[in-house]
Amino acid sequence: MFIVDDHPIVREGLKQIVTSDPEITVAGEAATGAEAVAALASGDYDVAVIDLSLPDRSGLDVVAAVARHDLPMLILSMEREEEYAVRALREGAAGYLEKSSAPDQLVAAIKRLAQGHQYLSEQMAERLIVNGWQRRQVERPHDLLSRREFEVFMAIVAGKPVRQIAAELGLSVKTVSNQRGSVLAKIGVKSTAELVRYALRHHLVR
Repeated sequence: MFIVDDHPIVREGLKQIVTSDPEITVAGEAATGAEAVAALASGDYDVAVIDLSLPDRSGLDVVAAVARHDLPMLILSMEREEEYAVRALREGAAGYLEKSSAPDQLVAAIKRLAQGHQYLSEQMAERLIVNGWQRRQVERPHDLLSRREFEVFMAIVAGKPVRQIAAELGLSVKTVSNQRGSVLAKIGVKSTAELVRYALRHHLVR
């Protein structure tokens, strides 16, 4: 398997957890999205575990870039919101696991993916079912956002300034500003304050 996380301590911790199972071997690792895409596109791995937040691009970007190689990918994230899990699955991930999960869940998820199955924790699966994600078609304005627009949208409602968003997503300030304008138009609001109210109303932030 292959691990993608920008924190060396986290990578070491993940390796210790997964290699406690004799059937799992860590064959590679990366600290950035660019390193991950290069390695996963040319390497031969059974499963990749990818952090959602990377210094140069998001885990969703990595998933989208590598999806055509038919590699089972598990997003590992601090985010508990269903929207992130749905986005990850749409982009080509085979599973989504919160970092707060128990170590044995990570091992179970990796094995599920290696066998060709998808994986969601019972709690996440229940929340998706309760909220109708599995049967719902595109019916809300934010479902129309592209992957990049959604990332900019969530960063904006988290209170991050444009320059910070640009730095975190590896974009120019102008591009982020343009994306912000597109988000406002698709959501149908005119200000950041209205975006925040929209996000709260649709339970995208807490």
